[in-house]
Amino acid sequence: MELTFLGTSAGTPTRARNVTGLALQHGGPRQWYLIDCGEGTQHQLLRTRLSVMQLRAIFITHVHGDHTFGLPGLLTSASMSGRTEPLPLIGPPQLQPFIEAALANTDSSLGFELSFINAESADFRWQDDAVRVTSFPLSHRVPCHAFRFEETRLERKLLTDRLEADGIEAGPDWGRLQKGQDIRLPDGRLACVDDYTTIPRSPRKVVVAGDNDTPELLTDACRDVHLLVHEATYTQDVADRVGPWPQHSSARQVAGFAEAAQLPNLILTHFSSRYQFGGNRGPVIGDIAAEARQAYSGNLHLARDFQRYRLNQDLTLIEIDE
Repeated sequence: MELTFLGTSAGTPTRARNVTGLALQHGGPRQWYLIDCGEGTQHQLLRTRLSVMQLRAIFITHVHGDHTFGLPGLLTSASMSGRTEPLPLIGPPQLQPFIEAALANTDSSLGFELSFINAESADFRWQDDAVRVTSFPLSHRVPCHAFRFEETRLERKLLTDRLEADGIEAGPDWGRLQKGQDIRLPDGRLACVDDYTTIPRSPRKVVVAGDNDTPELLTDACRDVHLLVHEATYTQDVADRVGPWPQHSSARQVAGFAEAAQLPNLILTHFSSRYQFGGNRGPVIGDIAAEARQAYSGNLHLARDFQRYRLNQDLTLIEIDE
């Protein structure tokens, strides 16, 4: 399970950071999901190995422009590239009139079906052959949600001693059991997959949150979760000067929540454009890191555009350098 940050700036881009976009790869070798799509996301994709042809679904946390303005361009470019496979667009209900108006007023059309799915509905659940996704409401100036991704396709290990003891010989039936299929034996017995296989590891679980000034709202979402991706728009001193209206979190708030929730891995993103990577004027990204480390003792990362991370099967999180 891999994550590629396509944009890590809040509100407006900087020379070094685009606005919000995140790719989650899981399932097939090039299969991926997009979470949020700020302006310029399709340009960012050109600097990665990700292809809109293998994009399985788009998830939008909320309607603000720094999370949505890239959608019309990305969708029409996908169509012009020859995409024909249907594409789920999952997010707030305002996405449908926004996209339909953009297409209608620019003489544009799509060569594939765009399926609008309301992530704000009380019964929202979405699943394909690789992940199961649920949503959780957050606190922001407009309705906003976090998405929890849980892998569903886990490798099964054959209990060979039990198979041999019950007279089930090695062969195609073993392969079907390992794929999760019950089998009917030649003597009429039904061999149930749960009796002859085991799943030796836990499914990986990741929560990607939208804009949010109350991290504690994610308490239920983060139970047994291995990684939280959350905004840290400000350091606490800047947040105090800005005031409550923007409804964003400080690094101290998010880190304190992650520590209390005993989250093993935390990636912070969505940094105000006032924070730079270096220089002698104004606040720097290192200020956010320092504040977060004071409150959180787990594995902490501050995302950069195009930085890639891998959540391994043993639940360790590493940066990918290649």
